[in-house]
Parts: sequence; structure tokens; C-alpha cells
Amino acid sequence: MPPIEVLVTEDELMARIEELADALAPSLQGDWSAVSILIGATPFTSDLMKALARRNIHPVLDVIWLESYRDARESSGRVVVRADLGRSVEGRGVLLLDDVFDTGRTLAFAKAHLLAKGARQVITCALTQKPWAPRGEDGVDFCAFDSPGRYLVGYGMDDAGKYRGLPYIGALD
Repeated sequence: MPPIEVLVTEDELMARIEELADALAPSLQGDWSAVSILIGATPFTSDLMKALARRNIHPVLDVIWLESYRDARESSGRVVVRADLGRSVEGRGVLLLDDVFDTGRTLAFAKAHLLAKGARQVITCALTQKPWAPRGEDGVDFCAFDSPGRYLVGYGMDDAGKYRGLPYIGALD
């Protein structure tokens, strides 16, 4: 295994997810779905759903499999839907969850896709955001961590499919 520098420990991840659940809770009243972007956001989604449940918030969970990286370390610039939603979002609010907010293309594509399917509102939430990621109106609504401009692995993030199971966020150089 190449050297991986630990940037965010497992304990820091869990504490920040609890804070994020506190921040999100007031917005998630009524009919909501949580849509996780596969594959990278899976651990984040699981832990955030548990944190929301501890606050008696139970959105309907669904997934969408979008791909823009394949096995490369840089986005191809093109977003492809590998698998679409399993449940309707028509008339519902959607909490859209992703692992890394980088160029903004994937979340913008997913948000437009969900609104076209009739979602009444989409709130975006990312585990991390890169220093160059769009901010303001084009930025992510909620983010757990600002990350350095390095290649991240662990806690769902991978390098050609490896290291997703690490319980921390690390950097590969």
C-alpha cells in the first residue's frame, strides 16, 4: 500500500457528521428523500442517516449512480447515469449527498436531474470540498470538511476502486 496521510480521523468524521445532522435537521421537515450518489458517498450517507434518525428525522433513502471519473484521478468532464433512482421524488424535498465537491459538474447534473423528475427542492451536501470548487450560488449547500487540493481516499473515496473501506479520510500523493 502506498503511504496515505490521514487528514481526518474516524472520530473527527463522526463528530462532524453529528454537527451536520444538527444543521440539516430544521430543513428536513415533511416529505424528504435522501439521495446518495454512488459509490463514494455510501459511508457518509449511512452515518448521516443514522445521525438524522437520532434526531427523529427519517427521509426515504435512494441512490443514483453517476460517474465522471471511472478509474482516473481527474474528472472526464462528462457525467453519465449508470443507474437511476428507484423511487419517485415528485413533490418531495431531496437531500442530495456526495463525497467530494470538486468541479461542481456532478452535483449540478444531479440537482437538475432531480428537479426534472419533480423534486420540489434539492439541498446539496458533500463530505468534502476542494479549494477550487465553486462557492456561493454554484456551491454546495452544506459541507462537512474543506479539503486540500490533494487526491483523497478512504471513507468511500477510492483510487481505482481501492481504499474505500478506510475508516478515515486520507491523501495519496
